[in-house]
Amino acid sequence: MKTNCKTAFVLSVAISLLLNAIFLMSFFYEREVPRGTILSHIPRFEPVRVVVDVVSQFVFSFALYMLVFNIFKIRASEKTRLLIIIVATTVVAYFLSVAISELQLDIFNLENRPRFRKGRIRGELWRNYMVALIVVFSSQLIYMTQKQQKISVENEALHTEYMRSRYEALKNQVDPHFLFNSLNTLNSLIKIDADKAQEYVQQLSYVFRYTLQNAEIISLSEELKFTRAYCHLMKIRYGNNLDFEYDVDEKLYDYQIIPLSLQTLVENAIKHNVVSNKQPLKVKIKGDGEAIKVSNPVQLKKESESGERIGLANLAERYKLMWKKEIVTVKTDDFFEVTVPLMKS
Repeated sequence: MKTNCKTAFVLSVAISLLLNAIFLMSFFYEREVPRGTILSHIPRFEPVRVVVDVVSQFVFSFALYMLVFNIFKIRASEKTRLLIIIVATTVVAYFLSVAISELQLDIFNLENRPRFRKGRIRGELWRNYMVALIVVFSSQLIYMTQKQQKISVENEALHTEYMRSRYEALKNQVDPHFLFNSLNTLNSLIKIDADKAQEYVQQLSYVFRYTLQNAEIISLSEELKFTRAYCHLMKIRYGNNLDFEYDVDEKLYDYQIIPLSLQTLVENAIKHNVVSNKQPLKVKIKGDGEAIKVSNPVQLKKESESGERIGLANLAERYKLMWKKEIVTVKTDDFFEVTVPLMKS
């Protein structure tokens, strides 16, 4: 309602000033009114008359705008609403025109001149009907624009909600996937070394506390801390056959990253490559501009481990949904690298 009042006020002021500006210009360029005519008593430029005309036109325009704006709120078809607007504005325009004309005639003491009174009312009617057309068309334009904006906002809200739902679905896929792999690792480690299995459980508790957080974005320093803990778990399992190298400038620590990004890439490297005495694996994590890279030599297993291949594809989709950014993958016969974008906090 406040928006409608403000819009009606501004447009009514503009219409009243514009119409009277035109009439004022005509006053300046017209010839002198001949003496003896019914208009000879009216000065060529009378401030009172101008003020009355401006105020009258403003009241008329404002009343019509508010009427039309309120009709638009009626729940009806477009044709029915338009018909109501035409009938209502016609009736209101007529009665307001007569009322304003009578008021002006009374102010200028012209009520005793029948011919002038009739002409004055007729002229006021023609002018106000023209204004009514302007009001109806401009109101229709405003209504359609606001309706389109409302539809766009609603569509954007639905799209955002849809993207959030997809993101949450993808994120929820990561947790059971990580849990499944971690339990498999723990099961294998228990059979080999009970002490290392106990240390593994302690580190794993920290890792799972991190994965249970609901944050959509975190600082790179937090992600690196978690990734180091995860890498420590992998070191317990693989020993010297697996190594990690970190080269990240502290200037990047305050940048933001999507949770589990680096862990997913490290896990992906270990999952799909041979890690053994004969073929040790080294995973590098390096900062590069406003991005961070995870790379490893390619020494693929003959048979992939069981489980869904959701890691890299999931991560790429999450970055598209969250930041509308792409992760960059470079793969050769001997080298595999993934570049993850960072965001300034």
